[in-house]
Amino acid sequence: MSDSLVVLDAYTANPGDLSWSALEALAPCEIHDRTEPTEIVPHAAAATLVLTNKTPLSAETIAALPRLRYVGVLATGTNVVDAEAARARGITVTNVPGYGAPSVAQTVFALLLELTHRVGHHAEAVRAGRWSACPDFCFWDGPLVELAGRTFGIVGFGQIGRAVAQIAAAFGMHVIVTRRDGRAGREDGIEFVEMDTLFRRADVVSLHCPLTPQTQGLVNAGRLGLMKPTAFLINTGRGALVVESDLAATLDAGRIAGAGLDVLSVEPPPANHPLLRAKNCFVTPHYAWATREARARLIEIATENVRTFLAGTPRNVVS
Repeated sequence: MSDSLVVLDAYTANPGDLSWSALEALAPCEIHDRTEPTEIVPHAAAATLVLTNKTPLSAETIAALPRLRYVGVLATGTNVVDAEAARARGITVTNVPGYGAPSVAQTVFALLLELTHRVGHHAEAVRAGRWSACPDFCFWDGPLVELAGRTFGIVGFGQIGRAVAQIAAAFGMHVIVTRRDGRAGREDGIEFVEMDTLFRRADVVSLHCPLTPQTQGLVNAGRLGLMKPTAFLINTGRGALVVESDLAATLDAGRIAGAGLDVLSVEPPPANHPLLRAKNCFVTPHYAWATREARARLIEIATENVRTFLAGTPRNVVS
């Protein structure tokens, strides 16, 4: 059986500033910017190899694609693919780990610095003439927060979590981490603690764990209630790690100081999503991963995943 390849949703990875030529050299290739749910089977019907970012491949869809033998996810998280259905068919599923770690870690601190120094707000205030009208040589609108000496808590310690820890340490922060096995202790200057301990102690909680049945909704009213009233929550992981109605209520009641979120449980969100208007909440449009450098690494690794699969030595296999 000769192989053919389809990319179901190419646009976010490559809106035109990068090339698919290395991928196209591996097999006859059809590239779609986007694929609606009703178009998935028509687009992929003849394909043996499918690449997807957020276009879902359910058990029903996989059953309707009898030629399919490989799915490459153009992301790290693979919850868009029904893993059991793929495993039952012997379909290899790969992902792209680590490609966005520097960019996502950078965004964590962009969100945090906006919360602590409100750079955008103050720049707009200057543009509106408020500095010019000020009787003093400077002004600030609300409390400003210094990070040095505070405690930065990381939930999940993969490549992104480790990159975030390095930056937090460079800011002079004490880093505490909770990891999957729950073990406590110290390694290389980092303190490992139990989950609830982290939420109690941290001045900043940053989420970097995968979305699984065990982690869905891990930030709920109970854990938010453990946090200091001066603490911040950052989520660049997956939206469903957070019970969003609980977070909105916590923010609006002033029970924590603020939140910076690059992900929501539904993307794009409905216009009436409670976190879009919650107090001291900054929401960015799931763009932490999308620097040109990160997207170039993504395409390079995804292409290599396909090449090694065709060579009989697949890598980055998750199913």
